[in-house]
Amino acid sequence: MAKKQLDVLTALDVAKTQWYHFTAIIIAGMGFFTDAYDLFCITTVTKLLGRIYYNDPSLNKPGVLPAEITSAITGVAFCGTLLGQLFFGYMGDKLGRKKVYGATLLLMIFCSIASGLSFARSSNGVIITLCFFRFWLGFGIGGDYPLSATIMSEYANKKTRGSFLAAVFAMQGFGILAGGLVSLIVSTAFHDHAADLDRYRTSHRADYIWRIILMFGAFPASLTFYWRMKMPETARYTALVAKNASKAAADMSRVLNVQLQESSTKMQSNEPEYKLFSAEFFRRHGLHLLGTTTTWFLLDIAFYSQNLFQKDMFTSVGWLPKPAKMGAVHEVQKIATAQLIIAIVSIIPGYWFTVFLIDHIGRFTIQLIGFFFMSFFMFVLAIFYDFWKHHGAGFVVFYGLAFFFANFGPNSTTFIVPAELFPARFRSTCHGISAAMGKFGAIIGAFGVGYLADPTKIKSDANGVHAKLKPALYLLACTNALGFAFTYLVPETNGKSLEELSGETDGVEEKEKELKAMPTISV
Repeated sequence: MAKKQLDVLTALDVAKTQWYHFTAIIIAGMGFFTDAYDLFCITTVTKLLGRIYYNDPSLNKPGVLPAEITSAITGVAFCGTLLGQLFFGYMGDKLGRKKVYGATLLLMIFCSIASGLSFARSSNGVIITLCFFRFWLGFGIGGDYPLSATIMSEYANKKTRGSFLAAVFAMQGFGILAGGLVSLIVSTAFHDHAADLDRYRTSHRADYIWRIILMFGAFPASLTFYWRMKMPETARYTALVAKNASKAAADMSRVLNVQLQESSTKMQSNEPEYKLFSAEFFRRHGLHLLGTTTTWFLLDIAFYSQNLFQKDMFTSVGWLPKPAKMGAVHEVQKIATAQLIIAIVSIIPGYWFTVFLIDHIGRFTIQLIGFFFMSFFMFVLAIFYDFWKHHGAGFVVFYGLAFFFANFGPNSTTFIVPAELFPARFRSTCHGISAAMGKFGAIIGAFGVGYLADPTKIKSDANGVHAKLKPALYLLACTNALGFAFTYLVPETNGKSLEELSGETDGVEEKEKELKAMPTISV
């Protein structure tokens, strides 16, 4: 390994926390804020869509979306996200992280606006148009996962890398919160116009509600586009993949206060140049990739099922009124309020517990704790479901605890670890593959678990308890238990440099001792 390359890599690992680290967290994190908002705001308006476009005046009940339409609306974005993760992950390694980073935001901005402008002459036409634009919205969202994770991991020092990555991902919690808040504000603004209508009819003004909510997703994405374009390529990519240490040092010095001697050395890596998915790749990283893909896959089945269908769960245990007992706009308000409460008391705290503790107790331990308690609380909800039917507040408490340990657990760590384990030339691709397997799990959650939780197909037993929700909860509990077992395929990455984890360098520790004596300026 050439000296200059080693200097750049080690300087990144030992650099003190500086202002640009926080800037990078905001730039990358706003992408995840937008991602979560766009993916989860749809849950607050799906029932409204049923009332508007699938209402039959001859029936004395509110309109309801057919199960297949509900699954399509919620799941099509995940299909796009899966493909976007694979495509942009690969392009991030081939062209560089920065070159494709802005394209994801542009796609998200355009498709957020277009989703709200889904017009057609028929109800099915509106839904088809909406699904089309939400697919491409998901495609842009998918690119944010591997690119943001890789960029943040390659900028961070090894001491606080976990916290920085977790902070980026924690913005997802604020995105979910914003989805509930915006839905509540917009629906409240239109409430007076529809208040005089009975619960079986929906004012034409309500059609503006879901469109405004969806289009708002373009706003946070547009705020960070300029700053994404100003970010330099990561020094690790330039040094290890482009093999230009001089440019890597220059790019790093633009944003971080470190001192390096100038050199025009071209890089020659000591690491064998094996290819992705070659026999050597699988020998070195096969179990790692299996571990990151399976745990993310299993986590997302449970996590997205819980998020997307919590409104149906809460209605079934009486925490939310049944649709026939309230008007369309009032229903949006109730669902949005439930989402706000869950976000504030369990989702956001879970993310930030991870931020503060991950570099102290490690990724592996947090992931095991999370999967264990997610499984435990889901079993409690399933086994005593007859009891929870008449004690809805208790159900919500345990449901919220499951969310807390998802975020103080595998929902955070499955995002972090793939950005640390793999070599720089495969890092974005492997993270994209891992994330895509997660979204495959989310698709199963949206279409499979969503069918079990669909209110139009749920039958009641002799006691009036929704019989099909029990299997859904048992399924989620067993899925989390499997995630606990597969976590043992993933090694602990805490406190190690990226190159040490991936085997890209030798002798970094010795060079690190020299650079620790070099002065750095921190903010």
